[in-house]
Amino acid sequence: MVPTVAWENGVVVMIDQRRLPAEESLLRCRDHHEVAAAIREMAIRGAPAIGVAAALGLALGVRQTRSEAATLRAEWSDMCATLAATRPTAVNLFWAIERMRRRFDALAAQGGAVLRDALLSEALAIQQEDLAACQRIGELGAELLPAEARVLTHCNAGALATAGYGTALGVVRSAARLGKLRAVFADETRPWLQGARLTLWELMQDGIEATLIADGAAAHLMASGEINAVVVGADRIAANGDVANKIGTYALAILAKEHGLPFYVAAPVSTLDLHTPSGADIPIEERPAHEVTHVAGRRTAPEGARVRNPAFDVTPHRYVTAIVCERGVARPPFAESLPRLVAP
Repeated sequence: MVPTVAWENGVVVMIDQRRLPAEESLLRCRDHHEVAAAIREMAIRGAPAIGVAAALGLALGVRQTRSEAATLRAEWSDMCATLAATRPTAVNLFWAIERMRRRFDALAAQGGAVLRDALLSEALAIQQEDLAACQRIGELGAELLPAEARVLTHCNAGALATAGYGTALGVVRSAARLGKLRAVFADETRPWLQGARLTLWELMQDGIEATLIADGAAAHLMASGEINAVVVGADRIAANGDVANKIGTYALAILAKEHGLPFYVAAPVSTLDLHTPSGADIPIEERPAHEVTHVAGRRTAPEGARVRNPAFDVTPHRYVTAIVCERGVARPPFAESLPRLVAP
């Protein structure tokens, strides 16, 4: 599996996803500011992976300071704020920061090596728990697919978007292992082309045959019977089951419903945000215009063109067949089924 992000000798190391598939390059972050920049600039992306990276970034930041308790607490708050400011939509980022805050608060008075080691252990635990969660999501999701599954996925919800194995691609991997997978189609996913650059690269690394399609081709393939299920990941899931995911997901959900196809969302429990009532309350990140006006550094739109570049959209819960988490499968009404998954 892809080594998305790791701790190596006091450095946070991650594969630089901006360079894939042309170059497999590792980015070495030597302080929490560099981790924050990597998240903000999309060197690492995907909600669970962002959470893991932020946790490791906080562990790294504390290991580099030798401040006394009072000063350390102020520095810690600044570290948390710096990482929290990187991406507004993916709730796993804030979940991981809050978990690290609780650990810090429990041990801040002890300081020193005890605190530093405890925070690193917590970050590594978040990483390992995410890996285990993805493997379980894959197992549960594969059970939902038809015997000869012809799956469409969007963006990249694979090993690169998590600690490893993946959410939506975890379902694909498990289905392939069970012999249930007949075909995989991946949207190219403009404007960052995560489907073309990352999902295809991942699946080809695993020897899973996949077909790349333009974002606008999904309806045609559904109508012709070439797709019989849609599986996507998520960046935040509201209490009522509304799902924020990469821009273009909402359109796929509408198409799936029109063609009578199941629309499954695969995400860990850390992506569930029961404090957010509905998708209308989820902040949607707007990214720079050049991501739309340029491809691989080359301008494809006229100078001065007006641009909207929302990174995510919200799929209303009425289009979602089921939400697959490591603790089980939630079905409508989600306002009742999701809290049962979150409860200990």
